[in-house]
Amino acid sequence: MTLNVLKIIEGTSVDGPGLRTSIYLAGCLHACPGCHNPQSWDFNAGTPMTIDEIMQVITCNDAPVTLTGGDPLYHPNEVKQLAQRIAAAGYNLWIYTGFTWEQIKADPQLLSVASLADTIVDGPFILAQRDTTLPFRGSHNQRFIHPKEGT
Repeated sequence: MTLNVLKIIEGTSVDGPGLRTSIYLAGCLHACPGCHNPQSWDFNAGTPMTIDEIMQVITCNDAPVTLTGGDPLYHPNEVKQLAQRIAAAGYNLWIYTGFTWEQIKADPQLLSVASLADTIVDGPFILAQRDTTLPFRGSHNQRFIHPKEGT
């Protein structure tokens, strides 16, 4: 099982608290106007990596993990397997998605993935609500959801 990985940033503090390993996955259909990463929309971009190869990078860095993109939830089967491995290894996991929490809860497949994350940053980027002073998100509509805590 593989995922197309655009890049892996080791030791970043931009995609969640602390120094993290951020994995940018290819593929997004939200096409948010003003997206800071439109090259991530192409599902065929990046380099195919197996779950084992991604986990090698994660364990080598031994840091919390962020899955972003693109939108990781457009790959629910693969990301679920990866998220299960991340959780089993004891790493904190954040997932950025353009889907809202309400959309995720209404889709059992998306919910099964999202429920493995410690934090979901939900919602599409909305250019009219952009705020560069917000921590770890781009627009005011985006929320921090904590699925394991039920919020």
